[in-house]
Amino acid sequence: MQWILETHAHADHLSAAHYLRGELGGRIAIGEHIRTVQGVFKSLFNLEPGFHVDGSQFDHLFREDEAFSIGGLTAKALYLPGHTPADTAYQIGNVVFVGDTPFMPDVGTARCDFPRGNAHTLYRSIRKLLDLPGDTRLFTCHDYPPEGRQPEWETTVLAQRAHNIHVHDGVTEDQFVSMREARDATLAMPVLILPSVQVNIRAGDFPPCEENGIRYLKIPLNAL
Repeated sequence: MQWILETHAHADHLSAAHYLRGELGGRIAIGEHIRTVQGVFKSLFNLEPGFHVDGSQFDHLFREDEAFSIGGLTAKALYLPGHTPADTAYQIGNVVFVGDTPFMPDVGTARCDFPRGNAHTLYRSIRKLLDLPGDTRLFTCHDYPPEGRQPEWETTVLAQRAHNIHVHDGVTEDQFVSMREARDATLAMPVLILPSVQVNIRAGDFPPCEENGIRYLKIPLNAL
């Protein structure tokens, strides 16, 4: 194992990165703006003083457009904020693992109502993706298929530009933001956001033991 690549600190599932590194080796990497997310959630969860908001829990922090190697392949980290302020996609040749930016064309786009998320920023990030050649293959993080369609995970720039229900060609930034903010206002918070964020900003590790030898995840009662 060479790399364990995170696109962002997910809010709906716990990362297995720490476990995988222990079993298979490799380096856990994420975009350098994870530090912003760590700062937000250290304050919200009132995390222990020893939790550092410098990204040091990860083995490598990618700069915007940083090139790196995966075996004999050359890859590039693409900074695509909006869903969160730290989203990073990974481009390898004509393939991009897009994280939570666009989903499949008949599903649309990622939500932007998490702390420091921004619909204007997401629109610009998606348009950056859609400026790539039309045959560029895009692999999504999630799929929420409408009735009658099986789950899918691969689309193309051309398909997104023609058919994405939220951000196809011709949709302006203001139109997208109006739609996205109205839609986000109707969405419930992810069921697993409280444990997920606390673990994922630590690269998939659990909080340290407290004085009694027990590890705890916190539940803020009047936040989120």
